[in-house]
Amino acid sequence: MAQQTQIGRVEERWPAFMAAFPTPAAMAAASPADVIRAWRGLGYNRRALSLHRAAVAIVRAGGTVPGDIEGLLALPGIGPYTARAVAAIAYGLPVGAVDVNVRRMLGRILGADPATLSRASLQAAADALVDPADPGTWAHAVMDIGATVCRPLRPSCASCPAQPWCRSARTLAAIPVPATVREPVSTSLAASPRPGTARFERTTRWLRGRLVDRLRDAPPGRAMAVDGPLGAHSAEAVTLALAALAREGIVELDAAGRARLAGSAELA
Repeated sequence: MAQQTQIGRVEERWPAFMAAFPTPAAMAAASPADVIRAWRGLGYNRRALSLHRAAVAIVRAGGTVPGDIEGLLALPGIGPYTARAVAAIAYGLPVGAVDVNVRRMLGRILGADPATLSRASLQAAADALVDPADPGTWAHAVMDIGATVCRPLRPSCASCPAQPWCRSARTLAAIPVPATVREPVSTSLAASPRPGTARFERTTRWLRGRLVDRLRDAPPGRAMAVDGPLGAHSAEAVTLALAALAREGIVELDAAGRARLAGSAELA
């Protein structure tokens, strides 16, 4: 939930989501549409669909979330970072979870531009640094330091616990900084629009989110016509976005082009 989503939104929605789906079996027994509805407000609806598919796979394999890297990687929607984060935090395996912030921090510690380092070399470095006595706490700490201390711009080297071993921290001028750095997403929950909101409303991501929200609000299982234009998007853009959502398995389209959330329990 927290990947590329404001933590304030996650904190608000986590309790209800876990109450609805406390176990893989509970999620597998629900329809994809139920999970997508519960995911509202978290963005990236493909993640909800992947969670449901992973829950079904887990139940079919016996009902227990795999505790090894290979088993986790075999689940839908699970990549190298997520597999190692789960392995370290949930199962205490001595492996390093390398997200974008950890990748940047490791590159600086090694005195290299992360873009020039192979995934295998970064992973080996991350694994070598893990505290074997408490991999879960280590994973959280490294990710937090990468996000809040070893920032893309203006890293706080003086307060970084890795500073004594960091080759780049010996001189600020030597710290590799990505050529393109996006400003951090504000965690403010204020209602006033942020700069750039109007531009976001012109994106396909905005359009997809509004389309899925319309289907969430529709009577469960009932296909409905979704006609354009919508916001700044033409009728053709709406049709193309619906077709893309259908290809991804998030919505279903009938012969008349009407849409509904995929796999509604009421239609089974």
